[in-house]
This record gives sequence, C-alpha cells and structure tokens, in this order.
Amino acid sequence: MPYVEHLIARGRLTDPTPLTRPFREADLLRALESADSARLAGPEWDVVRQLKDELTRHERGPTARLDLHAGAQASSHARRDALREAGPGHGTVSGGAALTLYFGPAVVVTHPYFDTRLKWDPDYFGKKDRVIAGRNAEAYASAEWRYGEIFFGAVDRNWGPPAVEGLLLSPSPYSYSHFGVALGTPGVRLEGVLTQLDDLPDTSGALHHRYWVAHRLVLRPPGKTTIALWEGSLLAGPGRELEPWFANILTLGLLEQLDQGDQVNSLVGVDVTSRIGRTRVFGSLLIDDIQIDNKAASDREPPQYGLTVGAQGGLGSWAWTAFYTRVANLTYRTANGTDVVMRRGVGLARNYSDYDQLTMRASRLTAHGLLLTPEVMLLRQGEGDFRLPYPPVTAYDSTPTFLSGVVERTVRLAISGQLSAGAWSLAGDGGVHLVSNAGHVNGAKDTRWVGRVELQWRYRWESLIP
Repeated sequence: MPYVEHLIARGRLTDPTPLTRPFREADLLRALESADSARLAGPEWDVVRQLKDELTRHERGPTARLDLHAGAQASSHARRDALREAGPGHGTVSGGAALTLYFGPAVVVTHPYFDTRLKWDPDYFGKKDRVIAGRNAEAYASAEWRYGEIFFGAVDRNWGPPAVEGLLLSPSPYSYSHFGVALGTPGVRLEGVLTQLDDLPDTSGALHHRYWVAHRLVLRPPGKTTIALWEGSLLAGPGRELEPWFANILTLGLLEQLDQGDQVNSLVGVDVTSRIGRTRVFGSLLIDDIQIDNKAASDREPPQYGLTVGAQGGLGSWAWTAFYTRVANLTYRTANGTDVVMRRGVGLARNYSDYDQLTMRASRLTAHGLLLTPEVMLLRQGEGDFRLPYPPVTAYDSTPTFLSGVVERTVRLAISGQLSAGAWSLAGDGGVHLVSNAGHVNGAKDTRWVGRVELQWRYRWESLIP
C-alpha cells in the first residue's frame, strides 16, 4: 500500500475509490492496467508491473490462494502509531497464513497470525498472558455483484481521505466483525456497516448493550470530485437490542431517533476530494453535537466537532501530502457514558480527542525500488479525552471547546523507508520527538528517539479448487 499511495499522490495512478480503503482487488487491478507507462519513471513502472503480477489471478474457476509470511521486528515502542508511541520496545517475531477462496462472485478470507508485539501494545485488548499473542487480521465472507455487495466478517476500513484516519470509521481499533452492505454504481453508491460493541456499565453498574451503525451516500459525478455524506449512530441501553429502523441505510438515524423517541448518540458529516490540475484537495467535517436551541449561556454545551483539510500532489520525482486535522474536546462522548464512540477502550474513528495535528510528508521512489518518506508533524494535545466523564450542566460554561488544560506539544521529525525484493521486504522508520509541556506539566521538556525496523518474508501458492 505505501507504493500504491505514492503513485496515487503523484498522479501516476487513478485512485479507484478516493474516499474508501481498503481497495477491492479488481478495482485496483483495473487502475494499474490503465496506468500510462510513458508517464511513469523506470522504478515506478517496475512497481506497477510487480503489483499487477501479484494481483492477477493465474487460474480460472474456483481458486484457492495461500499467502504465508514470517518476520522479525525491533522497535522502540509497541503501539502502531509512531507519533503517539507507547508500550515498551522489544525485539519481536511474527508469522501467519492468509487463505483466500474465490467462488465466482463470492470470496472467503481468513488470516490468522501471531505477533509477540501484541503483548505490549496498549491498544490491543486480546489475550496477552501467553508467550505468543495472536489474532485474525482478516476473516470474512463477501459476495460481490455489479451493483452490490454483502459482507460479513472482520477487516480494517477507513471512510474518508486516505491520508488520515476517518472521522467516523477508521482502522484505529484492531479489525472487528461487522455486517456490511453496498448498493449502486461507482457514481452513486449507498454503503452501510453495523456491529455490536462491548458492553459498558453505567454509573449504577448496570451493563448496557451497545451497537454501532454507520451508513453513507457516495457520489462520484463525471469529473474529478467525490463526495460522501455519512451518519453514525451509537445505540446503548440495559438489555437493548438493535432496532431495525436504525440499520436501514435508506433513512436517517436522526429522524428515526425523533420518530421512535429513542436515545442515540448521532454523528453526521461529509467527506470530499477533488483533483485540481496536478493537485488533489480533500476535506472532512464531523458534527457530533452543535447546540442550536435557545438556552442560557451557562446551559450551552461546548460544540463537538472534527475537521480535516489537506492536499497532495507531485513535484518532480517526489509526491507530497499536507493536511491539518482537529478534534474538539468533547467529541465522541456524551452525558450518557455508555454512548462513547469506542470499542474496548479504542476509538472507532480517532483514538484521541482535544487535539490538532499538522502533517507534511513527501515520498520518493529511488532507482533501486526503495520508497523513502520523510515527514514533519506538529501535534497539540489538550487534557481532554473521550474516555473521561462528560461535564455536568453547571460546568458547561467553564469547559473549553478545544485544547483544555495544559497543552502538550510534540514536533516529530522522521523518515521511513520500504524496500521489496522478491519474497523479501525490509521496512523501517526513525525519528525524534521534541516534546514541550511533557505529560501536561508546564515547562517540562522531553526528547524521544523512536524507531522501528522489520524484515519480512512472503510466499504465495495458488491452485484450482476441485
């Protein structure tokens, strides 16, 4: 994917689904086949040919494909997010097998793997008291037709511009099982996702059953613009079951909430991306709770929102991406603490609130197929957290909308690289974090050197199913 995203940012490859990740294999393969070799530098054309070869099925009819992988990694931290590194550094090992079965329009995937890093990752809530921790990265069955798709299982999804995690649905949490449906054409498409989340206790200790429903309308008219209008609903209550009217992708959860008189945490928003010349611009807006009724100033809740604006393009042999993103203090939480938008303590969209981040990143593919990506990031993190209790009404007027308490500031200067050669790949990143007001303590400073290096081996086998 780093190679694919580089080619898309450079304008050398058409993004088949500009506001959706992951790609479908067939969509990405069509984009690769339509790439203009005359506009691609030698190393870029080599990457395109390699990707086409890896994605092309060499058998016709029901087919089984097995992808084996094994690797070793050394890292200064255990969390996947290097900017907010956490967990102790370790030398770790991993390995797994991904089995894919193709049955015409249907596909079945299971990808169990082990990774000793999981034992130290604070965002992983699986079983950690074993010598080797493991999970299923992808496990799903999907049936796809020209005008629709039905999906059940676990896979990472991102709704929104791919340069940053989505404001409604993202791969911040580890993949979880959900039901998905899509209807329409590439130009007009309805999509929905629903799942049951972990139970949470309220202040009395009663467990609330919780469900997450998200749906959107993706519009891609002729031209270079894609727009997605979306809505999310988090349902919670003691003994609550999933009401079918909220799962209906042809209606709005906001209207059903009013019609049915149900208590729901609703989020609405829009994503947009467009190409202007050689530059792609993109943006996202989330409205969690904006109070519009006429109340006394002391009774008005601070606005809850999130936003992203950015652009990317090509400059010479380089691709570049720059974006600014912000999430307000109280976004993703409500007065009813069981309605918080998270799963097992990790946000379903962003894993943090009360912060903003400015990111500038470039990438270049060298003559030897090495993809280099330098980046500069500035992060401002307030003391707000969506896991904290919601403030009482009496504290509304004293609760900051954005950047509460002592603001911790982090400047990240880093470079990452990836090199693939046949069955082997080598990837890593390294940099320095310059932190002021460290730990939200005024005047405290910290300098952290962070890095990771990973060597991985892969093998693929493919055969017809008798």
